[in-house]
Amino acid sequence: MSSASRPPVPFVDLGAQKLRIRDRIDAAIGAVLDHGQFIMGPEVAELEAQLAAHSGASHAIACSSGTDALAMVLMAKNVKPGQAIFCPAFTFVATAEVVAWLGAHIWFVDVDADTFNMDPASLETAIAGAREAGHEPVGVIPVDLFGVPADYDAVSKIAGHEGLWVLGDGAQAYGARYHNRRVGTLAMATATSFFPAKPLGAYGDGGAIFTDDAELADTLRSILFHGKGANQYDNVRIGMTGRIDTMQAAILIEKLAIFDDEIEARNRIAARYTSLLKDHVATPLVPDGLQSVWAQYTVKLPEGADRAAIQAKLKQDGVPSAVYYAKPLHRQDAYSHHGIAGGSLPVTDMLAGCVLSLPMHPYLDEETQDRVVTALISAL
Repeated sequence: MSSASRPPVPFVDLGAQKLRIRDRIDAAIGAVLDHGQFIMGPEVAELEAQLAAHSGASHAIACSSGTDALAMVLMAKNVKPGQAIFCPAFTFVATAEVVAWLGAHIWFVDVDADTFNMDPASLETAIAGAREAGHEPVGVIPVDLFGVPADYDAVSKIAGHEGLWVLGDGAQAYGARYHNRRVGTLAMATATSFFPAKPLGAYGDGGAIFTDDAELADTLRSILFHGKGANQYDNVRIGMTGRIDTMQAAILIEKLAIFDDEIEARNRIAARYTSLLKDHVATPLVPDGLQSVWAQYTVKLPEGADRAAIQAKLKQDGVPSAVYYAKPLHRQDAYSHHGIAGGSLPVTDMLAGCVLSLPMHPYLDEETQDRVVTALISAL
């Protein structure tokens, strides 16, 4: 059968996972329908307990989305206009968006060319630039891009010296390890997303915040329920509707039960991609001592390669691909007036022009993977 006549390859195969656990998912949903506690039902507390145990964090607060998870931490830290917060420009917009919600200054930081994560030297440059501009530096949001934890040792050292807190954006990396510590334990607080395509994904929106700070955890639980005090009609602070719904919590409990097995599969598949592609493209790097959860398998195309033409050829062969991120945040119209470390982000701009993400999920069999690899090599 020719590539053209075969069905397209799934970019993320949620269907294969569903076949594996459909009976357990159906039972979990049925239990919620039976007890009828659709908001803050018992599955929410159970999910939080399991996430805390899995991550090693003292507190896990399940919430409505990864974006809201980030925003609630900033609200808990009383972020306000005049303050500066630092984040990479090579990431999804949510990381910066929540800073803008609260009126603070965003300072965009460049990234490392190999890991795609925040460059500590660029962070130092950005902090100096913010101070020169009269902005008050208060926090850093490193992103664990594509499933690889950021360089938390280096970032935390700089933050500690400058008196800044660190909020980890682990939206793409829950389950990843940094020197035997899991994402969720590497910063003051860590936000993650359970968007369906994430390594640990719900069947709708959802997220979580992890922290070892009991006081911060209490504040976050208040914020996610309209700033409640003793109850929802006793409002002690400004809050939001940040709750996860019980149905999503029930689904995530069943997905968490197989998650470590899926992480192992993702790493096996990524290693095979690398062995097959390393002579043709720049394959992704995971630093020594770290483990990725491979939210994406992202390569860098050779200099001068026509990415659009390569993607078109892949599509013709039934192989999907994606570009994360073709237009970095510092070049987005809504964010063009914010700060830029050193006035330019050359690595971010370079990566935006050459990265390409390939199909990646725990159920990618070798035959399908060979099809992806053959199509990419042919397109090159």
